[in-house]
Amino acid sequence: MASTGIDSSSNSSASTDRVVVCGGGIIGAAIAYYLTKRGVRPIVIERSGVAAAASGKSGGFLAGGWGDGSPTQQLHRVSFKLHEGLAQELGLQSYRKIPTLRVAGGRRTKKQLPCSWLDGSVAAASVMDTDTAQVTPLELTTKLMEAAVQGGAQVLVDTVQGVEVVTQEDGSSRVAGLRLAAQGSLRCDQVVFAMGPWTVLVEDWLGCPVPLEGIKSTSLVFKGGDAVRAEPYALFCSEDSNGCHLEVYPRPNGEIYICGCGGSDYVSGARLRAQGDCASPELISADPRRVAAASKSFSDLSSQGAAGPEVQQSCMRPCAPDAMPIMGRVPNVQGAYLACGHNCWGILWAPVTGLAMSELVVDGRSVVVDLSAFDPARFMPKRGKGRGKNVAGVAVGEQW
Repeated sequence: MASTGIDSSSNSSASTDRVVVCGGGIIGAAIAYYLTKRGVRPIVIERSGVAAAASGKSGGFLAGGWGDGSPTQQLHRVSFKLHEGLAQELGLQSYRKIPTLRVAGGRRTKKQLPCSWLDGSVAAASVMDTDTAQVTPLELTTKLMEAAVQGGAQVLVDTVQGVEVVTQEDGSSRVAGLRLAAQGSLRCDQVVFAMGPWTVLVEDWLGCPVPLEGIKSTSLVFKGGDAVRAEPYALFCSEDSNGCHLEVYPRPNGEIYICGCGGSDYVSGARLRAQGDCASPELISADPRRVAAASKSFSDLSSQGAAGPEVQQSCMRPCAPDAMPIMGRVPNVQGAYLACGHNCWGILWAPVTGLAMSELVVDGRSVVVDLSAFDPARFMPKRGKGRGKNVAGVAVGEQW
């Protein structure tokens, strides 16, 4: 049996602090799940519902080797293995290994294609990767949270409006609690902010930079036939004349999930805050123009798209300026942590994020992966660029 990365009998180092996780998406659910494995009973604060945003509307494509040679290689490799173990432990119906094809639309090739349901205008299709997998994010997120609750976690539906911070004798700051819209003050010793693109609100509460934008994109779900069930392939399609760069994921239940519809909206600043047009998951809706474009693109490739999509939806991927996740301690505020900015790999990286953040909260450091490249402190203002005077390599005087 594949491992989930935790020895559940090893709870001797579990924290007795009161821990809160802000956010009920897949990152928050994974953190809560792994915290309960360490004997911690976290409170999860979620304002809308479990998997209400991107975690309920994403594709769930998993690729273990697609980060090789980059700072995220550990995240890809470790989390890909963790997914297999979680699928067994949680009894997931939607997890499976599937091969991935590279597809180009155009004049129909005379060559035999890898799968029969690519029966439209397909110029080429070839195997891209055989070591890929998929899971339906809604099922995984829901199951993770259910398991966390069974392990002692509590889910509280409320809206975080601020953070209570105290100054300690040495002058340092420490988290003391949260201010909630309905229930008022909630005492806590440690808090992990995992609120997707809305984690930018931590800037207002704690004064530290969280430079995220939400990449709002349309996705579709089609009803597939028997051929799709019998021949499951993930498809990565070349850009077409409709402005689409389709990614196609057939699911075990026969659904066909499609993203890469083009025309993404880059959301930041006031738009993510109160009164903004993207201030909550309920305000995020599909772009009709991209629905029409992607529907045409898919129907050109396959007769499976002829009836049109059954679901039209949109969600936002949280992305930092360097396209890497933000994971670690909030600078200058003890007991506060960030776990956000996972971009298009949020579903893949969720297990390793949950495990790493649980280790950081309980043990003070992550062992499963090195989090240094993802440290929130990388966005803190620099005091100087070292272009002033120096003595033997040591800066002296004003620097700029």
